[in-house]
Amino acid sequence: MKIPRWAKFLIGGGFNTIASYGVYLLLHLWFSYHVAYAIAYVAGIALSYVINSTFVFSQSLSWGRFFAFPSVYVVQYIVSASLLGLIVNLGVGEKVAPLVVSAVTVPATFVLTKLVLRVRG
Repeated sequence: MKIPRWAKFLIGGGFNTIASYGVYLLLHLWFSYHVAYAIAYVAGIALSYVINSTFVFSQSLSWGRFFAFPSVYVVQYIVSASLLGLIVNLGVGEKVAPLVVSAVTVPATFVLTKLVLRVRG
């Protein structure tokens, strides 16, 4: 049975989210939630490139796509960091807020990732 791309994207994204969240929680022991989130976010982008290229869209890794890939996340970071601040200010805990932000941004990220990796179909 072939797994649909959107399902692979969710599986890979779930793994990436858990890994990035672990990095966030670890860094939050020493840094503010803003700094911890930024560092975990960058680490998550690198992991996401590998997961999406190889597992989700069956593309070979390339330096060109590697350097283009973060463009998806520049806009997403601006939106998600703003949402993070808003959600924390609304009373959601600093440790839970990044999970809420991720749930909101996943659908748009799938489409943008597909475009940047130049996947057809």
